[in-house]
Amino acid sequence: MKAIVVTDENTGTAGMTLAERPEPKAAGNDVVVQVYASGFTPGELTWPGTWTDRNGRDRTPSIPGHEVAGVVSSLGYGTRGLSVGQRVLGITDWTRDGTLAEYVAVEARNLSPLPGDIDFTVGASLPISGLTAWQGLFVHGRFQAGQSVLVHGSAGGVGSMVTQLAREAGAYVIGTGRAADRQTALNFGAQEFVDLDNESLEEVGGVDLVFDVIGGDIGKRSASLVRAGGMLVTIAGPPEAQPADGLAIDFVVEADRAQLGEIVQRVRDGRLRTNIGKVATLEDAVAAFNPTERIKGKTIICVRS
Repeated sequence: MKAIVVTDENTGTAGMTLAERPEPKAAGNDVVVQVYASGFTPGELTWPGTWTDRNGRDRTPSIPGHEVAGVVSSLGYGTRGLSVGQRVLGITDWTRDGTLAEYVAVEARNLSPLPGDIDFTVGASLPISGLTAWQGLFVHGRFQAGQSVLVHGSAGGVGSMVTQLAREAGAYVIGTGRAADRQTALNFGAQEFVDLDNESLEEVGGVDLVFDVIGGDIGKRSASLVRAGGMLVTIAGPPEAQPADGLAIDFVVEADRAQLGEIVQRVRDGRLRTNIGKVATLEDAVAAFNPTERIKGKTIICVRS
């Protein structure tokens, strides 16, 4: 099969190449998915699991990508809950070959049914961004209706999902980002916007929940904005500062069929919009991940039309 592979963690997306790789086999409780569309997070090239297996052994050349939308082509021994020919979407294991390929093997429990009225390209944009937003808000952030939420990177793949889910759940949403992102963030539901390059973050005042996708100095400064009893939730690594009278937590997104089903339903009935910036073929994936100009939104690779 055709696949995008990486062999050197020092070269980043520029080190990606299109290659021929053996088709995967379904282990126990696995399915093999014929990939129609794949999502990719550039940060995964810094994750240990991209380069080593669960026992720390080198596993290059690796196939990156952990978001998939496609059709089940075979079942492993003991697999339950899915059937051959079924449309699915989901997240693949961090330490196994991924979804920038024509086929991928994945644990069945990591997948959710993909209704026929949702395009594969849209489906591939949902698993990581949608589940990260859902878990950060409702599981780790313990959001309650009526609270205020500050969303960093509110025009991005994750931030736009956080903004929409928070607004629907009854939040007052303040988005942040670059000046050029203002209208996009407002279109996704933010009620205020802070240009991090030209406006003072500290003037926002106290909020109940900060959702941070940036980290560094922005994450550190954000701790002072959390009200008593509030939360700072981040996906940018261990927080460098704790709120004076609140809690800061970092987390890694996990596959969850029920939560993904909630997200899919919101897309179906128009309550949630995806944020796709570019769609490219597998043959053009390397160029798509090394753009000459800034791409707003998530890049999706259409593996099969």
